[in-house]
Amino acid sequence: MSIQDIKNSIINGKTALGIEFGSTRIKAVLAGEDNAPIAAGNHDWENRYENGVWTYSLDDIWTGLQDAYGNMAADVKEKYGLELETVGALGFSAMMHGYMVFDKDKNLLAPFRTWRNTITEEASVKLTELFQFNIPQRWSIAHLYQAILNGEDHVKNISFQTTLAGYVHWMLTGEKAMGVGEASGMFPIDIETGTFDSRKIAQFNQLIADKNYPWKLEEILPAVMNAGQNAGVLTEEGAKLLDVTGKLKPGIPVCPPEGDAGTGMAATNSVAQRTGNVSAGTSVFAMVVLEKALAKVHPEIDMVTTPDGSAVAMVHCNNCTSDLNAWVSIFKEFAESFGMEVDMNKLFGTLYNKALEGDKDCGGLLAYNYFSGEHITGFEEGRPLFVRTPESRFNLANFMRVHLYTALGALKTGLDILLKEEGVQIDVLLGHGGLFKTKGVGQKIMAAAVDAPVSVMETAGEGGAWGIALLASYMVNKEEGETLAHYLSEKVFAGDTGSKLEAEKEDVEGFDAFIKRYKAGLPIERAAVDYLKADK
Repeated sequence: MSIQDIKNSIINGKTALGIEFGSTRIKAVLAGEDNAPIAAGNHDWENRYENGVWTYSLDDIWTGLQDAYGNMAADVKEKYGLELETVGALGFSAMMHGYMVFDKDKNLLAPFRTWRNTITEEASVKLTELFQFNIPQRWSIAHLYQAILNGEDHVKNISFQTTLAGYVHWMLTGEKAMGVGEASGMFPIDIETGTFDSRKIAQFNQLIADKNYPWKLEEILPAVMNAGQNAGVLTEEGAKLLDVTGKLKPGIPVCPPEGDAGTGMAATNSVAQRTGNVSAGTSVFAMVVLEKALAKVHPEIDMVTTPDGSAVAMVHCNNCTSDLNAWVSIFKEFAESFGMEVDMNKLFGTLYNKALEGDKDCGGLLAYNYFSGEHITGFEEGRPLFVRTPESRFNLANFMRVHLYTALGALKTGLDILLKEEGVQIDVLLGHGGLFKTKGVGQKIMAAAVDAPVSVMETAGEGGAWGIALLASYMVNKEEGETLAHYLSEKVFAGDTGSKLEAEKEDVEGFDAFIKRYKAGLPIERAAVDYLKADK
């Protein structure tokens, strides 16, 4: 589109705005009439560990949202000389799962417990057994049941349970609604009906019947909606909450809020069967759209859905790039100590590419990137750890390579079950997120981890904020009967499959050698966790 075409799309309200709350960044992306990103704004934020819980405050949520939106609107004004007053469609997304519960007066009853918390093991195990369906620790229903098992007093006062994306949507539209992909991280979905599994809801109600709470589970959960449905409009109060300048007009149609898993699928055009995507940032998850149900329940594999309700197998790991980024920051500090001015993009690119010079098996080095617990390998807490023997080939290339490998170590552990035990077929895996920003490096490492082709699109850096903008665009621009897969393939990507890298045999063998060392060394990580507990 020309600059004038973009201006016209902004003036005429033909754009779509997506805002996503990631773990470390809130991002707003405005897509033009052709669905290409035309403006963006960010706000950096960090979760905090308070009273044994990973959390963000409500103030964090709203000041971050307003700053990200304001920066996006400023980008529009700088690029096109226009004040943003309306958009054609709007959508909100966030990191999935977690625990947000409210009373009848909209008061938050307990601090927001994010996906990162691994404090619901008892509930997870009992619910998995009850439902014969894997219920991960981070799922909203696991948090609810754990609060019940803990005897937490607030539970009796719950009027509404939702997720971060659902909360923001509720506050800005007044609607207690949620996209099916996001909902599938709260409670199991019945693929046939496209909503929460009523049989399992009945089982849960029976399980807690002796508590005599004044609510039934179905009464406190949000309505489940499919991609393409209208989930309300931006209210006058919501417009003022989003845009503190007061320029944004109410009445904008809003799509169902989605989780970062669903928006990642949209942003990588991977909602069709035998496609998959990997989102690698603070956390990492891989999703594969299935042709058929898995043979059995695996605690390492989550069953969720695409934004349009197809079955998806998901491997989710709490840790990915946090430890890697911390080491890069150390190198930045080192360079600055010598009076050097450091460009972070160049530093990341240099160090990532240096990793490709390392030995395929990292020269015998070993690292664990566990900032927090990791359910895939059975850790409630984590401690970042780097280990070597006197015989290890300790150099910069191997050091960087082992930290790239370990960023995907837990993920590979789970994916091996899906690909090798269940025999799931993947035609292409699409990568997005911070790990893939340095061209070719994260992509090559990922291909080695999964022994399959990995593609990265030019738009991969836009991530989930662009993905939710696409879902908003689909809602208002789809033709009658047009599927989400068709809309993405024909109206957004138009045959663009990105840059593709095949897995190389030596890289695959090297990663497998590392993984053997990784699994064998888990007792070392466990000993580190035990020894370095905060109370010692």
